[in-house]
Amino acid sequence: MASASLALILHAHLPFVRHPEHDDFLEEDWLFEAITETYLPLLRLLRRLADDGVAFRLTISLTPTLCAMLRDELLQQRYLRHLERLIALARQEIERHRNDPQLLELAKFYAEFFVDARAFYEETLRRDIVRAFRELQEAGFLEIIASAATHAFLPLLQDFPEAQRAQIRLGCDSYRAMFGREPSGFWLPECGYHHGLDSLLQEANIRWFVLDTHGLMFARPGPRHAIFAPCYTPAGPAVFARDHESNREVWSAESGYPGDPVYRDFYRDIGFDRTAEELRPFLRPDGIRKFSGIKYHRVTGRTDEKELYNPAWAVAAADEHADDFLAKRRACFRELKGMNFDPIIVCPFDAELFGHWWFEGPRFLESFIRRAANDQADFQLATPSAFLAAHPSQQVVRPNPSSWGEEGFNGVWLEESNAWIYPHLHAATRRMTEIARRQRDTTEPVIERSLQQAARELLLAQASDWAFLIKTRSAPEYATQRTKDHLLRFNRLYEQLSAGQIDLEFLGECEMRNNIFPGLNWRYYL
Repeated sequence: MASASLALILHAHLPFVRHPEHDDFLEEDWLFEAITETYLPLLRLLRRLADDGVAFRLTISLTPTLCAMLRDELLQQRYLRHLERLIALARQEIERHRNDPQLLELAKFYAEFFVDARAFYEETLRRDIVRAFRELQEAGFLEIIASAATHAFLPLLQDFPEAQRAQIRLGCDSYRAMFGREPSGFWLPECGYHHGLDSLLQEANIRWFVLDTHGLMFARPGPRHAIFAPCYTPAGPAVFARDHESNREVWSAESGYPGDPVYRDFYRDIGFDRTAEELRPFLRPDGIRKFSGIKYHRVTGRTDEKELYNPAWAVAAADEHADDFLAKRRACFRELKGMNFDPIIVCPFDAELFGHWWFEGPRFLESFIRRAANDQADFQLATPSAFLAAHPSQQVVRPNPSSWGEEGFNGVWLEESNAWIYPHLHAATRRMTEIARRQRDTTEPVIERSLQQAARELLLAQASDWAFLIKTRSAPEYATQRTKDHLLRFNRLYEQLSAGQIDLEFLGECEMRNNIFPGLNWRYYL
């Protein structure tokens, strides 16, 4: 077996979007699309690999907000309703295209895809996706790692260690509740790092985390083995660095695999091509158009005239790209061969790239894992934890402040469009710390509930997703409203706690809307 290692890391995250006050809410589709196109296909491929005896190791983070939504009964019921609408729409498409052989086959392809998703979700998994991932970890195929409570971008909270500690410790608490063990690794949201964050991770007993390439390359002193070996931080946890070249090949729609002309085009969807009357079984009651997941066209090229999608061609392309990815990683390891250390290449990706954004991504992933596990002459698939256990002696460095966002630092989450968020977040953080200290000895159940809910509202306002959605203009109105709503609810709870007059009806409404972290320990803010 090779002494070199490759660690595939998938970061699975979505913001907490749950609206029980509405019967149907557009942004909840973010979860439903990810379940259908990423999480279920990912579980199926991992189970196939395990059933076939493939000796693979994969690392994945499942963030607390994602796990909470996957376990929520209301969202589970709404997801099944979403699938039923898709199945009805696909069957309608079959009838519509009965005289067009190519489109008829594609309509049947989608009908089968959605029916299989429903059966796998409801009958095989019993709606419990989190448990399915946990079982794969317990069987030794996965290492699941922890992440911050609500995916806050921690460098922009560096003046508030209480807030950072709460994000980290509550993330670890959620991990233990979901997976029944202590986390070893930790996914820093957006790979965001600043000096001193390693101490808070050490305090939570975290052994390792991941940074973007320059986070390690610009460390002091410089890393002796570049990005091909981890380094320990002054406080203790080890840092692994992202391999930029392998990331570009998979991630980039411009120069990477997903831009291949035979792959399915993400943006061309019948949810926008069909008339409102034709979409009636699928459209929301307010008639707002949205992606259906039924996409008949392939990437084709830089043109509005798209050719029809051919699933068989796409599968063949995914296998070819898996071969290419494997060959390039082998070539890299061969260049490193003979040096006086055992190298590791770390390849982290957003999990939702595989299946949702790149429909053929799960096929690529399975094909690559099978090929890599079958021939381990040049490297073996490993997890960072296993690598550290086998290589406990490493250099100590001080990592460079960094992120994996555009330009590599904080600009995505702090720029002209979203900078208004932070004075409000910082003021609320000061208030949360103040009220926690003032009430540190309380045993009053209502006070405890109010403090817990105030912390929930603050944590949810801190999610990095809102600043990102504002900056990228993906959903700026929704992200702005969510930020303001959480801050307004927090401030109202703070004022009630300060006055000693708790509005139980308002508290109950807040708890109903945002039911995440049922056992939240607000004393982390002390």
